[in-house]
Amino acid sequence: MATFPPTPDTRRVRLAALLGLALALPLSALASPPAAPPVSAAASAPATPARPSLYLGSGRNSTQSGEFTVHYNAMPTLQLTPEIARRHGITRSANRALLNVSVRRGKAAESSPVSARISAAATNPAGQRQSLNLREVRDGQALYYLGEARIEPRDELDFELEVQPEGSAPIRVRFRQEFWPAQATR
Repeated sequence: MATFPPTPDTRRVRLAALLGLALALPLSALASPPAAPPVSAAASAPATPARPSLYLGSGRNSTQSGEFTVHYNAMPTLQLTPEIARRHGITRSANRALLNVSVRRGKAAESSPVSARISAAATNPAGQRQSLNLREVRDGQALYYLGEARIEPRDELDFELEVQPEGSAPIRVRFRQEFWPAQATR
């Protein structure tokens, strides 16, 4: 059976899936398309093994606690267009990953963005830990937090987040993300 390369539209759909529709970020619409293999992420609250997921409804890139949902993702910064990277002050490099976190209150269809205090760290398989500085970004009605991490080709990072929405107890999130050289295509 012949296989055909994905079209630009197909790649954009994949990227939107990776970033998570729930984030509803203008950033996702303008990012470069990812290349296979897909990125895997798994929340560690229910101890499940990491596995690839490109489905928007998978819930793999979010954690719910009470009325709050924390959405998260990490991707190579080369997947961003130069314009988006410049606009958000992000370094595009084969050795950089972007961590993207948002917090929402309420049911999915009626949820609203919430300010939060977020601390984040990433650890590679060699045990090297890096603290990440996240900055708040407000873009229209969207509210999200961005930070950058150092990566190596074929790297895997374990992310630890402590998210404290205004007036609420902290929510702890752990997830693992794989980074493949083929993902950084631009």
